[in-house]
Amino acid sequence: MRYCPVGFRYNFIFFRNFSMAAIKPSISVEYAGNATIMRFTDEKILEEKDIKALQESIMSVIEQAERINLILDFGNVRFLSSAVLGLLIRISKRIYERDGQLRLCSINPKIYEIFKITRLTKTFDIYNDIETASEDLSQPN
Repeated sequence: MRYCPVGFRYNFIFFRNFSMAAIKPSISVEYAGNATIMRFTDEKILEEKDIKALQESIMSVIEQAERINLILDFGNVRFLSSAVLGLLIRISKRIYERDGQLRLCSINPKIYEIFKITRLTKTFDIYNDIETASEDLSQPN
């Protein structure tokens, strides 16, 4: 298991064709206590290539941990495609296969409505903010 000091951050920015043009979306990773916090830093997650890049990055972080407590922070996200919902289900499945926990937080009210309509509010643990999601992770199961 890898240990990182509290507040240690990784920024992932993807590059295409070595042209140094950043592919969207980018994410930041922070290790705080027993949680790994991944923040989506872009407002829109719409393109298939972006979703594939997100999947590679998130799955890479999951695979590096023996058991991960992951919080996905959607605070900056205003628009996302339905393909992101499928990605979240795949992420959730992989985390639970490894006996980890997944929390979503800071979801825009319009996006939250999509979660409600698709009944994903019953599938995912969704919190108002990172602090609340982190507190829940510190509670015994």
